[in-house]
This record gives sequence, structure tokens and C-alpha cells, in this order.
Amino acid sequence: MWSKSGRAQLEALELAPWSARRRQDLLELLDRLHPRIEELSAAIQQAAEQKPEAQWLMTHPGVGPITALAFVLILGVPHRFRCGKQRQASGQLSGTHPLRAIQRRPAAPGHISKQGNTLLRFLLIESAHAVVRYEPDWRRRFLHLALRRGRSIAKVAMARKLAVRLYWMWRKGRDYQQISKFGSHVE
Repeated sequence: MWSKSGRAQLEALELAPWSARRRQDLLELLDRLHPRIEELSAAIQQAAEQKPEAQWLMTHPGVGPITALAFVLILGVPHRFRCGKQRQASGQLSGTHPLRAIQRRPAAPGHISKQGNTLLRFLLIESAHAVVRYEPDWRRRFLHLALRRGRSIAKVAMARKLAVRLYWMWRKGRDYQQISKFGSHVE
């Protein structure tokens, strides 16, 4: 839709005069915003290149400079989480970790807490979409979970999985290839 051919098709559509005027106004607005968007994208890319942690995270499929920078800046220092129970820290800070139902025995996971950073949660879900689209193993897991629990729960689960994977990549100082080859448990 936003390629040259898509725009030509959009402009060629026969519309009522008021709709054609609105379409023209919106396309002019888009043309004015494009240079600003490119300028901001370049600034974000430059900031990501200055942080080695963000560069490691960007090696993961589906993770771009915005998600990597947000993850690094919001989490702060990865070594602040001491024990294995705090391993879910990336999920807790992003609000993608499941709540535990107190009434049930044993404690079963419930809905997500949504107590973490909203922007980071949004970016992780968007990045998880991209990972699911391009990585066969992730797609298989997503489809399996979506059939069992529903698409919305599967999306959040994949975002949480991505958050944990990014956390371990950052903590170990490894890129995606190393983590995929050796796993996150290898020192």
C-alpha cells in the first residue's frame, strides 16, 4: 500500500469529491512527515550503534533498534537480578509475566500483570510478531499455543519468551547465533 505502485493505485481510485479531497490531504501530510520519520529513524539507529548491548539484541530476528534500545534503557543493568527466581525480571518489568492465582492449589498462572512498562510490552509483542513470521520454530510454538489457548494469549506468551531470550542474550553478552547454538544456560 505504501510503495510507489500502491500509492499510484490509491491515487487512481475514483472517490466522491469530499473523499478525494480528504485522501489528498492525508497523502500530503504523509509526504511532510516522511522526512521527519527518516531523521528520527537515523537518530535511533545511531544511538543503537553506540550501545553494544543493543547491537547484541538486534541480532535476534524481529528485534530492531527501537526494541533493543527500549529493552536496554528500561531494564537498566541485567546483573541486578541475582537468583534464578528473578530470571523472569524482563517479563516482570515488561508486564508480560503471568500472575499467580492465590486461591488455586498449586498456584496456576493467570492473566498477565500489566504492571510493567507499557511501551516495552507493546514493542515486545510487535517484535514477537515478526519473530513468529520468520522463524519456523517460533511459528510452530505460536500456532500450537494459539490452538490451545487462543491467539491473544499466544502473542503475549511469545512476547514473554522473547523478553526472556533477550534478557539472557544481554546478560551473557552473546548474540543470537551464539545463544541459538549453545543455549542461554551455558556460561
